[in-house]
Amino acid sequence: MKSAAGPRRGLPPEVLRACARHGVPPGRFVLVVHIARQTTALFEKGRGATGAHPVFSLRGTFRCSTSKFGIGETAGSNCTPRGLHRIAEKIGGGWPVGTAFEGRKPVGFTWRGKPAATITSRIFWLEGLEPGLNRGGRVDSHSRFIYIHGTGNEPALGRPDSHGCIHLAARDLIPLYDKIPSGSLVWMSET
Repeated sequence: MKSAAGPRRGLPPEVLRACARHGVPPGRFVLVVHIARQTTALFEKGRGATGAHPVFSLRGTFRCSTSKFGIGETAGSNCTPRGLHRIAEKIGGGWPVGTAFEGRKPVGFTWRGKPAATITSRIFWLEGLEPGLNRGGRVDSHSRFIYIHGTGNEPALGRPDSHGCIHLAARDLIPLYDKIPSGSLVWMSET
């Protein structure tokens, strides 16, 4: 699948620079959220990739929605944060498509009384890895409850619609949830 900007295949170099700067080696999978493009791309480390510069290939690009309040890291801003994150927790495995969550607990279903549920299907709870940008104090992504999750408003995907999180369609989110382990990196880019 091609990204919205064309056939770019490799992991953006700024991701590997951030990993090196913070001493965080990338695992097998890296998600890259392109805020300006309202897309999320999945990259996978190639077989036999060795050395300081592993080879990552694009495995898919998915429409998403980021914050309708813009880009920012401050608590209470409802903005989508930038920078290097990791999936700290995965929530919702085994529940049916359209399960609605509140406080990370299942509370119903989009197809049974909760069609406009804000958080649905699966949740990746993110942890910021860059002190002062998205980790610690008033900019801590984990404390701000920044997630990648499903939404009851899938028609809004492709344009800003969240309160800081990244929304994905259930048909994209559930296979990603099943494939990507906790601890995998997520890069949130303005571009």
